Amino acid sequence: MGLLIDSSVLIAVERGQLRADDVAGAARPNEPMAIAAITASELLHGVHRLGGARRIRAERIVTRWLATLPVIPFDLEVAKVHATLASQHRRRGRPVGSHDLMIAATAVHLDYRVATRDRRSFARVDGLAVEYL
Repeated sequence: MGLLIDSSVLIAVERGQLRADDVAGAARPNEPMAIAAITASELLHGVHRLGGARRIRAERIVTRWLATLPVIPFDLEVAKVHATLASQHRRRGRPVGSHDLMIAATAVHLDYRVATRDRRSFARVDGLAVEYL
């Protein structure tokens, strides 16, 4: 098992709402931590939306995270899990946002837990272990 970190957690660290030690403490001994490729995209998109000193600061932080945390690609095997989850949720009338579902599919495929601050989206995904921070 491992811990897949959602952008909501990293944004909370950047804003001073959560300590990096709390995130590291959520991982079990010898448990790898990583982010999904879509999480990297969300973080980079956030940097591009900022300007001035805030952008410089955010870019420095995101660059450090991307150099430190492995980025798990959205490959064919993850896409198959995503398609299954998406169709299940659509049939039940409980769709989950596409980015969150991509993160969930990555975690389910790898048998990882998701560390998040989003109590709504991830709680609806069957078979997903969630760590709320």
